[in-house]
Amino acid sequence: MEGPIVLVGHSYGGAVISQAAEGNPKVKALVFVTALIPDVGEQISALAAKSTTSQLGPTNYTNADGSTGTQLTVNPDKFHDGFAADVPADLTRVIAAQQRPTDATVFSSVPTAAAWRTIPLWSLIARQDLALGADLERFEADRAHSKTVEVDSSHVPMFSQPNAVTDLILDAAKHTGR
Repeated sequence: MEGPIVLVGHSYGGAVISQAAEGNPKVKALVFVTALIPDVGEQISALAAKSTTSQLGPTNYTNADGSTGTQLTVNPDKFHDGFAADVPADLTRVIAAQQRPTDATVFSSVPTAAAWRTIPLWSLIARQDLALGADLERFEADRAHSKTVEVDSSHVPMFSQPNAVTDLILDAAKHTGR
């Protein structure tokens, strides 16, 4: 890819972009949209547990070999109110039906890099986020000295506040030095 790169991550994707950007001189900005921003050596589940408002929880399942695994998913009956309350109910029913559970073991991972420590970052905090929790998002943004925007949104502002998300990404892109 030519030119400067702006990486954008939502939810767990924040942990992914912070790790992936480490050592890549083309990455000039990171944008965290209601996202996790873990530090080096900080177990992701311990970071997520800092929220006092998150309503996400684990559920168990049985693997093909009979062993038990744990996944994180949102109960479809509670998806609208707990994950996307500001999105039309008919759309949240479709999103809930299409969600893919996340294996809970990803939350036991411990980042070996935190590119947000050296790359400028922007954060979007959703005041009504019941998935990660606005309290966690504020803590992370403050700790990272992020340029921050807050919106009245659920965990999915890309659906309910797409202009705010786009504006934040464009603001980050303006500051890439290109």
